Amino acid sequence: MWYFLTIAGLTLCIIAIWPFSIERRRTVIGPNERHGAPGDFARLSQGVTHYRWAGPARGQVAVVIHGLASPMQSMDAVADGLGALGYRVLLYDLYGRGLSDAPEGRQNRAFFLRQLKDLLAFHDLREEVTLVGYSMGGEYRHRLCRREPLYDQARDPLCNYRHRRERDPLCPLLPPGAAVGDWWHALFAHGWIKRAIPQRGQTKEIDNVQRAQRRELTRRGYLPGILSSRRGMLAEVQEEEHRKLGRKGIPVIAIWAENDSIIPLTSLGKLAEWNRTARHEVVAHADHGLPYTHGRELIEALRSALRA
Repeated sequence: MWYFLTIAGLTLCIIAIWPFSIERRRTVIGPNERHGAPGDFARLSQGVTHYRWAGPARGQVAVVIHGLASPMQSMDAVADGLGALGYRVLLYDLYGRGLSDAPEGRQNRAFFLRQLKDLLAFHDLREEVTLVGYSMGGEYRHRLCRREPLYDQARDPLCNYRHRRERDPLCPLLPPGAAVGDWWHALFAHGWIKRAIPQRGQTKEIDNVQRAQRRELTRRGYLPGILSSRRGMLAEVQEEEHRKLGRKGIPVIAIWAENDSIIPLTSLGKLAEWNRTARHEVVAHADHGLPYTHGRELIEALRSALRA
């Protein structure tokens, strides 16, 4: 009897720690992987941040912020397009993504705002900036405009936004401190994300982004960061932020992907209700990969909205 109980206990212990031991064996980003990477690295208060500049050496500064699961490379086409429009563009990898460090801490709005403000201070950027946020990257730039006097006049030209969390089998397990959710995510998230990334892109640019997405899965801190961001950044509804942007008269251009299943086009009506001054553009046939699958069309939609 005791023998079987001991075996059962050991089996349960192995099952409990197995997903977390896999995470501990993943690669920690170091100098070797960063050597020769495009862009530069800034040591900020929470860790090292990978960034690069695009576009002309002078001009209105646009800060481009990528989404939940992809590195800044997914925004290259957006950065190049903004550069062609005359913007001086700053891109960077959020903590836990790309070649930036993966510091511990709950990845909520304050966590990412600190990274952004540190990076702006690192470059001594004190003038008005244009904030370009995609998906999750669109969520905390609203809070920056709302709370930071320096950026009260910032223009907000790309809003791929959400007003509710998408349906998710993990939703009941996501609250902070939910140990079962931690275990479930550590065990299954790698497979879910990997299967969602096509093995081959339709173009060289898309293929490069998808390879970068697969590389992220091998890095320590990436999957815990995804879960932490879902619990922190994506758990809040942004209605008040959008309403205050409208009241302040900060220009907002919302660009939507016609076939996006994560931030569906049906959300356009809700955003129009919250911010009646926002201008809306729709990119036909695009899904949630809009910035790297339909970059040219996205920039053309932005150009059209800016002309108007």
